[in-house]
Amino acid sequence: MKVSILSFALAALLFAPLSALPADSTPAVKADPAIEQATGAVARKDWPQAQAVLKDALSRDPSNADYHNLYAYSIRKGSNPDMNLVFKHYNEALRIDPKHRGAHEYIGEAYLMVGNLPKAKEHLSSLDKLCFFPCSEFTDLKKSIASYEAKSK
Repeated sequence: MKVSILSFALAALLFAPLSALPADSTPAVKADPAIEQATGAVARKDWPQAQAVLKDALSRDPSNADYHNLYAYSIRKGSNPDMNLVFKHYNEALRIDPKHRGAHEYIGEAYLMVGNLPKAKEHLSSLDKLCFFPCSEFTDLKKSIASYEAKSK
């Protein structure tokens, strides 16, 4: 009898609906309107719009690593990118958040654009240390480096 009651109790716990479990106590993360607007512009490849939104966001919050990262990305992807400005903002993102995986990936890609393979590999190495398991940023930069090396041969 004890075994069947224990089995029933264990089964009830295992198959309890998730709604019956206590709610997560972590606060909900609010969406960032500037990031949402910029991401939409990036998806449309509207680089000037993304840059305008992020430049405005940076004027309000210059210590936001995500703003710097996405701003540099939108400049880099636009026509005739100012690579000095690109590197300035990626480096600022990494100064604010040295573990910013997106900034490491994108600055690595930027270094490939200017022909600096060793610097791109430095950021790949940083991502290798930051990603406990392979992460998309590591995988994407690794593919970009492999493609760059194949074209160089």
